[in-house]
Amino acid sequence: MRRIPRLSPLPACIVLALAAAPTPAHADDERPEDWKLCPVQDTIPAFANTGTSAVTGGARVDLPTNIEGDQLTGTEAAPQFEGNVSLSRGDQFLGTDKLVFDSETGTYVATGSVRYQDSGMRVVADRAEGNQESDSHDLQNVRYQLVSRRGNGGASHIAMQGARGSLYDATYSTCPPEDRNWELRAQRIDVDTDSGMGIARNATLRVGKVPVLYVPWFPFPVDNRRRTGLLYPGIGSSGRNGFDWRQPIYLNLAPHYDATITPRYMSKRGLQLGGEFRYLTSGGGGTLDFAYLPSDDLVSRERAEEDAEFLAHGYPLENRRKEDRARFGFEGTQSVADGWQARANLNWISDPRYLEDFSSNVEGLAPYSLYSNIGVYGHGRYWEAGIMADHQQLADYTLDEKILPHDRLPRGYVHWQRPLRNWLSAGVDGEAVRFHHPERPGGSRLDLKPWVSLPLQGNSWFMTPKLAWRYTGYQLDDALVPGAGDASPSRSLPIVSFDAGVFFDRSTTIGGTSFLQTLEPRLYYLNVPYREQDHLPLFDTRPMTFSWGQLFRDNRDTGADRQTDANQLTVAISTRLLRQSDGREKFSASIGQIRYFDESRVTVPGEVPVERGKSAWVGDASWSINDRWSIGGSYQWDPKFRRKDLASVRTRYLIGDDGIANFSYRYRRDLLEQVDFNFLYPINRAWSLVGRYYYSTHDNQLLEGLAGVQWDSCCMAARVVLRRYLHNRLGDLGNSVQFELELKGLGSAGPDTESRLRRAILGYYREDLYLVPPSPASGDADATLPDPMP
Repeated sequence: MRRIPRLSPLPACIVLALAAAPTPAHADDERPEDWKLCPVQDTIPAFANTGTSAVTGGARVDLPTNIEGDQLTGTEAAPQFEGNVSLSRGDQFLGTDKLVFDSETGTYVATGSVRYQDSGMRVVADRAEGNQESDSHDLQNVRYQLVSRRGNGGASHIAMQGARGSLYDATYSTCPPEDRNWELRAQRIDVDTDSGMGIARNATLRVGKVPVLYVPWFPFPVDNRRRTGLLYPGIGSSGRNGFDWRQPIYLNLAPHYDATITPRYMSKRGLQLGGEFRYLTSGGGGTLDFAYLPSDDLVSRERAEEDAEFLAHGYPLENRRKEDRARFGFEGTQSVADGWQARANLNWISDPRYLEDFSSNVEGLAPYSLYSNIGVYGHGRYWEAGIMADHQQLADYTLDEKILPHDRLPRGYVHWQRPLRNWLSAGVDGEAVRFHHPERPGGSRLDLKPWVSLPLQGNSWFMTPKLAWRYTGYQLDDALVPGAGDASPSRSLPIVSFDAGVFFDRSTTIGGTSFLQTLEPRLYYLNVPYREQDHLPLFDTRPMTFSWGQLFRDNRDTGADRQTDANQLTVAISTRLLRQSDGREKFSASIGQIRYFDESRVTVPGEVPVERGKSAWVGDASWSINDRWSIGGSYQWDPKFRRKDLASVRTRYLIGDDGIANFSYRYRRDLLEQVDFNFLYPINRAWSLVGRYYYSTHDNQLLEGLAGVQWDSCCMAARVVLRRYLHNRLGDLGNSVQFELELKGLGSAGPDTESRLRRAILGYYREDLYLVPPSPASGDADATLPDPMP
C-alpha cells in the first residue's frame, strides 16, 4: 500500500446535476412518489472490496487517500500502479486497472474499467485523467447510478475545473435502462458547485422515443439551497377560464423569509397576479397569500345573465361580481410568553361570488361565509384562557348580509378545573363577549358557570354527581332594550346532573375465534329548573342536532343565550366484541333514549318544544365482517310519531393491496338525503379504474360524477378523468376532462388530478384511512423554511 498526501475525488455534484430535484415549497400534504412497480435492482452493481468507511461530506476533506495495487513500478516521483488499483478516502472509492501518477506535475491517468463509488452514487468510465495542482479532471464514456435516490444515466464526456464542470451528451432518467419510458437529454450541461447552479443547453425531454419538450437554455439548481428562480408552471383549460397558465416565480429573500409571485393568464378572464410570503421567527411563523385580477372579463361577459338572475330571485344587488376580483389570507402563530401563543387566521374576498368563480369542486360551494379570527391563547396545568376577535364575511351571493352571525369583538374565555381531594373536583367556565353586527343591534354578554363534582369510580364502575350554577348577564344596545324590557337583563339557575355507568366483560368464542365481549350500561340524570328567557337576545345560540352525544349534555342549545330546562333521564347501553389475539374491535353497538319527566318550555324561535315522554331512539353500530370489509350505520327512530329522523349507512371494502370501494347513504328528515359511491379498482398492477357517484335524492341533483382510468409504471404514471360537478348554487353542472402525466423523479404536467381523486375517494391512498390530524402549529426556534420546487 502506498499513501499519497492528497488526491481529489470525482466530484459527485457533476452527475447529480442531472437529477437535482429540490423539495417542494408546500410538501406537507404531498405523498412520496410510489416506486412499488420498480424492482430493486442496480443499474451499476456495487463494487466489491471497496474498503470504504462511513465518513462523508466535509469530514472526508481532511482524510488522506490510500492507494493499493497488485504491482507498483516507475519512480518515486512518477509511480505507476497496475492490477486491481484502488484509491479510498472515507466513503469514496476509485478503482481502475492502471493508474499513472506524476507527483511533480500533479497529473494522473486512469485507464481500464474506471469505477467510482460513494454513499450517493456509482460511476463507471473508460478513462479518467486530470491534474491535481490545477484541480482539472476529464472522464470519457461515463455511466452513473444514484444510490441515495432514484436516477441513472450517462455522458459521453465530463470535464471539470475546480468547482465548475461540463457534461456533454448527458442523459438522466428514473427508469431502468432496459425500459426507458422517459429520459432527459442535454447536449451540454455546465455546473458550478460554488453557486449551486447549472445550465442545460439544448435539453430535450423524451417520453418513449417521442420528444415532447425542447428547451434551448435552462438554468436549474444542483443542490437543496433555496434560490430565486422559476418554479414548475401550471397549465390547464376550462370552459370558464379558457387556456390557463400559472408561472410561479420564487424569491429567496432571506434564510427566515421568502416569497413566491405567481402571474396567471386566463384567456377568457385576463391576467391575475398572485403571491405568497412566508416567514419564520424564533417562536412561530406565518403565511400571507393574495390574488388580484383587475377587470375580470367574466364579469362583463356574464353581467346581463347575472342581472336577470338577481332580478328574478330577488338577490341583493350589492352581491354581484365586482369588476376587480381579489382575495387575501394570512395564517400565523407566535409564542408570546410561557404557555401563551398568538394565533391568527384572516381572510377577505372582494365579493360574495369570488369563491364560486374561482373554485371547481363541490367543496367550493359549501361555505356561506368566510371566517376570520385573531387572538392570544394560554394554558396551564389546571386552566385554559384566551382573548380573541372574529369576523364573518358573506360568501353566498344568494343571501343577505343580515343572516351572518354577530362578530365577537372581542371575546374572552377561561376554563379552570382542579381536583381538591381524591374524591372532589371543582371548576369554573367563564366567557365575556361583545357582539357586533353592521346591520343588526348587538350588546355585551357575561356568562359564568362555577361547578363542583364528586367523581367516584372503581375498576368496573363510575359515578359522578355534579352541581353547577349558571349566570348570564347582558348590556344591550338601545335598539334591543324595548324587547328585553331592560338594558341589563340576566338569568341565573342551578344545574344538577348525575352520570353513572358499569362495565361488564366476559370471554366468548364465536366461529372458533376468541373474543372479549363488553356490556356497558349508562344512566345520566339532568335537572334544570325553568327560567323565563324569551326576553333575552339570541346572539350565537342555535339548537343542536340530536345525536348520541346530546344524550349526555346539560343543554340542547349552543351558546349561552338559552339554558334549557330539564327533568330527564338518559338510559343507554353499549356492547363491543374485541378480538383477543390482537385487540381489534370486531363489533360495536350502542343504543340510548331520553325519558322526559316534564315538558321543556325553553325554546329558540322555530324549535318544537320538548313534551313529556320519550325522545327518539339513537342507535349506532359497526361491524368488521372481515379484515377487508366493514359496515356501519346510525339510526334515529321517534316512537311518538312512528318515523325515522335520521338514517345513515356506510360500508367499505378493501380490494387487493391498493383498491377500495366506499358506499354511504345519509338521510335526515326534511333536510337531506344523499348517496355516495366511490371506488378505486385495480385491474392489474399497472391499470386501475376510479369513479364517484355523489347524488342528492332530496334535491334530485347530481353533486359530483367522476370516471377515470389510471396507468402506473415503474417511473411514469398517467391519469385521465372525466368529471361532472355542481357548478354554482343554482344547480348548474359543469364538465371537465383532465389529463395528468407524471414523470416520477422529475415532475408532472396537467391539472392535479391526484389531489382531486384523493378528496373524492376515501382511501385513494390506503394510509389515508389511518391518518391522525396534525396538532396545531407551535413555535420552533430551529424551524427552517421548506425549499421550493423548480
